[in-house]
Amino acid sequence: MDPTPAAAEAVHDFSFVGLFLQADPIVKGVMILLVVASIACWTVVFEKLVRLAAAKRQAKAFETLVRSGGALEAERKGIASHIVNAALDAWRDQDPTETRAERRDRIERAMRAALGLEIKRLQGGLPLLATAGSTAPFVGLFGTVWGIMNSFSSIAKSQDTSLAVVAPGIAEALFATAIGLVVAIPAVMAYNKLTNDVGRIQGAFVSCIGVLGNRLARDRGVHGRAAAAE
Repeated sequence: MDPTPAAAEAVHDFSFVGLFLQADPIVKGVMILLVVASIACWTVVFEKLVRLAAAKRQAKAFETLVRSGGALEAERKGIASHIVNAALDAWRDQDPTETRAERRDRIERAMRAALGLEIKRLQGGLPLLATAGSTAPFVGLFGTVWGIMNSFSSIAKSQDTSLAVVAPGIAEALFATAIGLVVAIPAVMAYNKLTNDVGRIQGAFVSCIGVLGNRLARDRGVHGRAAAAE
C-alpha cells in the first residue's frame, strides 16, 4: 500500500542537515564542494584583513618617516623596509655622468619594483574570491538542475504529481542553489573591498616614493655618510 502524502511528508526531513543527508549523491557532492569553497574563501578573507591592517599601519608610518625626513636606515620591517632597501641600493649605485632627474628616475623605479612585489604578495588569494564569486552560483545551479531532474524521475516512477513526491527533490535542488549564493555573495563583496584596500595601500606608498626619490636624488652627502658607516 502506497504511503499517503501526509506520511511521506512526515518521513522526509526538511532541515538543512536532513536535506543534505537525503540528497542525491551528485547534489550532495555539489553541496560539499560549495561548503569547502566557502571555508577557503573565509580563510582568505580573515588572513587578508589581518595582513592589510598591518600594511595600512606600515604605510602610515612610512609616510610619516618620509615627510619628516627621518633616518631611512631605521626602517627595518614590513613593506617599507623592502622599499627603503631598494632605494638605498639604487642610490649607492651612482653614475657620475647621470643627471639628477635620471638618478631620481632610477631610484624611483627600484622602489616601485620592490613595492610591486609586496603588492603581489598582498593580492595572493584574491583570485580565489573572484573565482568563487563568479562560479559558485553556476555550480549551485548545476545541483539544482540535477535535483529537479530527479524530481521529474520520481513523478514518472510513481505516477503521482502530489507535493509529497515532488517537494523533497525540489527542496534539495533549491538548497544547492542557496548554498551557491551564500558562497558567491560574500566572496564578491570581500573581493571588492580587499581589492580597494590593496589599491589604497599601494597609492599611499607610491605617493611617498616620489617624495623619497626626490630626497635621495638631491641629498647625496647625508646618505653617503650613512651608507659608509654601515
